[in-house]
Formats: sequence, structure tokens, C-alpha cells
Amino acid sequence: MATNQNFIGGFQVNRNLLIAGAALTGVGALVGLTGTVIVGAALAAAGRGWARQLDTPPTELAARKLNQARAASLAGLEAWRTGSGGSPN
Repeated sequence: MATNQNFIGGFQVNRNLLIAGAALTGVGALVGLTGTVIVGAALAAAGRGWARQLDTPPTELAARKLNQARAASLAGLEAWRTGSGGSPN
């Protein structure tokens, strides 16, 4: 069988070049994916190192802010219920 295949209207494709191009594309995609994984691992390690250096761990800080938001919400609700917010009239 010949390396060139005839299709509609005499359109010819060199199968060897097509296979080589597909193989190189696959290799390039694999190299790109590997690079992406390495970059992600480096960023994750840097983030863990940064979090370890903080005075307050991020989970504790988030819990503190959540408690502050809850307290502010309850204070606002209580002020609204008692009407101590003042009347616009």
C-alpha cells in the first residue's frame, strides 16, 4: 500500500507525516501536562511554607472572622427587633 492516500478530488495526505505530527503533538501535550503538574506542586509547597510562617493559622483566622460576622449579624438583628436603630420620621 502506498504512503499517499487519494481522497475526494485528489486530496492527498502523506500518512507518515500525519502519524509523525500526531505523535509529536502527543509528546508535546505530555510535556506540557508534566510542566503544569510541576508548577502546581511548587506553588502548593510555597503556599504551605507561607501558611506555616503566619502568626495565626488560616483556619483559626477564618473561624475568628466567622464568629465576628455572626456576632455582628445577631447584634443587627437584635437592634432591628428592639427598634433601637432610630426612626427616619
